[in-house]
Amino acid sequence: MGGETDDPLRRFCRRSEAETAAGDRLLRPADRPVTRTGARILVDQLVVHGVDTVFCVPGESYIGALDALRDAPIRLVVARHEAGAANMAEAYGKLTGRPGICFVTRAPGATHAATGVYTAFQDSTPLILFVGQVPRGHRGREAFQELDYAAAFGSYSKWVDEVEQPGSFPETMAHAFQTALSGRPGPVVVA
Repeated sequence: MGGETDDPLRRFCRRSEAETAAGDRLLRPADRPVTRTGARILVDQLVVHGVDTVFCVPGESYIGALDALRDAPIRLVVARHEAGAANMAEAYGKLTGRPGICFVTRAPGATHAATGVYTAFQDSTPLILFVGQVPRGHRGREAFQELDYAAAFGSYSKWVDEVEQPGSFPETMAHAFQTALSGRPGPVVVA
């Protein structure tokens, strides 16, 4: 009855391809101005170190990193609980030999992820846990959801660090990856 042009599926596919191509042109990261925030530097360093997958439970304390991950060539796997995200990252590290990467929000999120970090320590699995932190000016004053990460994770992590300046992310990331992978592999915590 109708020719090829009347086939609704073909029309839909042509329209979808055209819309997809236009959408790709509109959403390319190179077309948008990029501000060099600490979060952007962090995510760029993940790319430099070959990270292809990140596990997380979205949280307010690292919303900038989530925004930066949107434009990165990194798959973001969102879990419903921090323990699940940390355990997925631990399994990823165990299966690939590369550090599993996990992002969680400060204090309660970090303590929920502790089981995954402990498992990585016991099983010699490379894992890097990134945790949000309260603003520098509020630290040491019992701020809402403040936690001493060195005290909380120090006994079952190879290294715990709190980044004070965004410019130190490249050095911190290099040390985190080197530490997680060297000798007996294990977890590293970076806030």
